[in-house]
Amino acid sequence: MERILAKEATKKTGDQVLLKGWIHELRDLAKIKFLQLRDVSGIIQCVVKSEALFGEFKKLTLESSVEIRGKVAKAEIKSEIALKGVEIEVQSLKLLNKAENLPILITGKTITEDLSKRLDNRSIDLYNPKVSAIFKIQSEITNSFRKFFYEKGFYEIQPPSVIGSASEGGTNLFEIKYFEKKAYLAQSPQLYKQMLISSLEKVFMITPVWRAEKHNTIRHLNESRQMDIEVAFASQMEVIQYLFDAVKFIVKEVKEKCRQELELLGVNLEVPKDKTLTYDEVLELLNKTKKMGLKSGDDLSPEAEKELGKLFPNTIIAIPDWPSEIKPFYIMPKGEDADAKLSEGMDVHYGGMEISSGGQRIHLPELLIERLKAKGLNPKNFEYYTNSFRYGCPIHSGWSIGLERLTMLMLGLQNIREAVLFPRDRDRLVP
Repeated sequence: MERILAKEATKKTGDQVLLKGWIHELRDLAKIKFLQLRDVSGIIQCVVKSEALFGEFKKLTLESSVEIRGKVAKAEIKSEIALKGVEIEVQSLKLLNKAENLPILITGKTITEDLSKRLDNRSIDLYNPKVSAIFKIQSEITNSFRKFFYEKGFYEIQPPSVIGSASEGGTNLFEIKYFEKKAYLAQSPQLYKQMLISSLEKVFMITPVWRAEKHNTIRHLNESRQMDIEVAFASQMEVIQYLFDAVKFIVKEVKEKCRQELELLGVNLEVPKDKTLTYDEVLELLNKTKKMGLKSGDDLSPEAEKELGKLFPNTIIAIPDWPSEIKPFYIMPKGEDADAKLSEGMDVHYGGMEISSGGQRIHLPELLIERLKAKGLNPKNFEYYTNSFRYGCPIHSGWSIGLERLTMLMLGLQNIREAVLFPRDRDRLVP
């Protein structure tokens, strides 16, 4: 007999089935025993009525892996956590691997609240269906992102994670030894995806990035994953439309395909609206309605981002035309003027937080060299990059979305670490 998943058993009333999974709950009522069997598809209630199996039942502990053979029947007693409508009348019960006492609580109303302790025991924390639901949804987010851009004619690329110079300038780089040379973990795939648009034209990627920033907040990580695109012959407004459409598509797909997980997490996900406001319009709006005292050249604080989210709930807000001084060296200045105060750069907000930044890039090598110098960077370290634009490179634009941050905002999580399988922050390097 082939093993089936718990969810499949709900469609096989009256059939004999083989299930394998983990003990999620145990109840001993003397003459009848109940266990909740969990596998990747959900939890199903199993009933042990045969006294011949009571000895095996007594050996069980929470999270022990087991094999169960039995008959699918209509549920006589309803369970709050199990798949609805059916239960398994157990005919044979085999203990595969007995679990020791768990270091954290993962079931019932007394689950471990301490996130740090949960992360210390992350593999066990993931036994909790609510925790694993986050990553089933995150899997659908990445799948939907890929699906959207494959259908738009994009090519997926894999940029390097070890680089010889800063992708975005600054000092927030993790330095590593690369044989006899000094190298860094990539801050961004930025330079490499730009170098490909003259050949592949439209590219996307999902890639890890690292930033050696000594922050310790609920919204930052030192290792994260970015979902990036880059498009030849496109302006910043054209790639903003790609972002609007992609995020809406992702939300729609998650809403349709992850109903069980969303219900488990208590999340009522709705496809967002979209809105575009320039940087100056955002500052004027926040200063007028919330007296925030923002001036040109200021980045938006977390408080300002939250207020913007309150003003436009469930809305993706694109903010183009940022000041050049606070955008990376590769963002095109307005009018291709090296001294322009405004740029073709943008940020995008959703749920009261920034989820993306990007814009039109500089495709003119001499202008790029000027901007590198203006940012205090040595153009010689970027010759492989600037020289790639000397051979007919067109205008091009792109952006990146933080995967973990998007997951956090879609699901209303309180800390971005909840949206990372094994977080890396200032203090955490294991597990």
